Amino acid sequence: MTPRAPVPAPFRVSLPDLPWLLGYAVAFWVTHHIASEWGGRGFYSLLYPAAGFRMALLWRRGPRLLPGLIIAEILVQCTTGVIDLRSPEWAIHLTGVIRPPLAYGLVVLLVRHVAGRAHTSMSVAPMPLGLASVGAPIAAALAALPWSLLRPDLTGVSGLRDVVTSLTGFVVGDLLGVLLLTPPLLWLAEFLSGTASRPEKPRTSAVIEAVGVLATSIGTEILLAKIGLGTPHTPVLLAVAWIGLRSGRTASWLAIAVVAAIVLPRTAMPMRMDERLALHMSLASIMVVGYLAGSFADAQARARGDLERRDRLLFQAERLKTLRAMSVAVIHEISQPLSTLAIEAKHLHEITVSADPEIATTAALIDRKAAALSTLVRRLRRFGGRAVDEPTPLPLAALIDTVAALAHPEAKSRGVTLAIETVDPDLVVLAQEVELAQAIVNLVRNAIQARGDGQVSLDVTSEDGKARIVVTNRSRPDRSPQPGMGIGVLVARAIVEAHGGSLTRASDDTGETRATILLPLLGETE
Repeated sequence: MTPRAPVPAPFRVSLPDLPWLLGYAVAFWVTHHIASEWGGRGFYSLLYPAAGFRMALLWRRGPRLLPGLIIAEILVQCTTGVIDLRSPEWAIHLTGVIRPPLAYGLVVLLVRHVAGRAHTSMSVAPMPLGLASVGAPIAAALAALPWSLLRPDLTGVSGLRDVVTSLTGFVVGDLLGVLLLTPPLLWLAEFLSGTASRPEKPRTSAVIEAVGVLATSIGTEILLAKIGLGTPHTPVLLAVAWIGLRSGRTASWLAIAVVAAIVLPRTAMPMRMDERLALHMSLASIMVVGYLAGSFADAQARARGDLERRDRLLFQAERLKTLRAMSVAVIHEISQPLSTLAIEAKHLHEITVSADPEIATTAALIDRKAAALSTLVRRLRRFGGRAVDEPTPLPLAALIDTVAALAHPEAKSRGVTLAIETVDPDLVVLAQEVELAQAIVNLVRNAIQARGDGQVSLDVTSEDGKARIVVTNRSRPDRSPQPGMGIGVLVARAIVEAHGGSLTRASDDTGETRATILLPLLGETE
């Protein structure tokens, strides 16, 4: 599963958020005015597009914007006269304005909290957004229920029937506003920020199927109305649900938009309030069922993708297991002659110290290389021994030496300079050396292949009781796609997470990419 981004601290507004809040205030004022076309007595408008902007902002920027969002709505309502500061009841009206955005913010916070800790299909995107989009309007209406019962003189409704009608309209209006506007607003925000995923080209057969199903359902409703059976909306509801389950959230939203474009202009015309409410309730039920069906289909598709990636990881793990078994046999065969070679190289170095300088330099180089190879073979033998699955205290300086020995030849062959900073010898982690080295080598190789400016750096520091390993490179703007399955990073992430750490990758506008590994230092784990 794709790692989720950390949720910002709740209820804290920063300077970069101010343009968002200003834009929201303008959008809220415009859409609040539009909502009056479908307004009624009491709390509600039967179409409240302002709720869609509210949900989109809270979901996009996080519930930490809630205080600023509430202030923006208060300022707008003061300018429109909903809150009259000269009225003795101004504090009561102020409470009524604060209540809906507060309910929305708390629902978004709750859904994100639960989705971040659950491991079911309901926690896979985009299901959390779908649940929040349906739950927030209901929560806002329930928050208004006590007020409608205690102060009918202020709310304009009296009696149980009027209260139920008013709050039903509240829920319906907010649902229509959220489900119509929130999805395209979020997509637009992602598109403008450059984070929107490239949409897949729909299959022609799927488009024909969706259009046919929707047209048939609308025709069925028209036919039923003409023969005097009323206008039951079950055919359209089933059609939108079918489209959502078959083709996902985007297709279901487009079907919803078509149905809304037919119903909403009609209900803006003069008609009895109970008829308008009935039509909007039917439209809201179609939207809820269709949007949740599409969200569930997308979540299932994403879950299947995660399973496929895990299958590839398992396949790679089996290959690594086989290679490890083969390497044990090979190492066993070369360890003895290599040990002899190392001893003879050391002896050669000793007897040529006083000889010709060129001979002495060559002998010293042979000695160093033989010693390095012997050390590497000893580490590989420990990896292939009985304690292979037991992590041991590992100085990061020794780990980086191993990585350097493995990565330098490839870097040199590609004309890339691999810069490795000196590592603090006191930094020690509990790890399986060869596996962790493989994870870092995978990241370094990816960076070498990018080779934008011919520079790759590997830096190791510590912060807050954790070791921080950073691989940095800059990609070429015209870099062509690289061959391979793209599994190197997935394998690295699996190894790092198995060691209790985390792996993140980030790129900036200059093309610089940083792969960062965080590992708990030995003695710092809780």
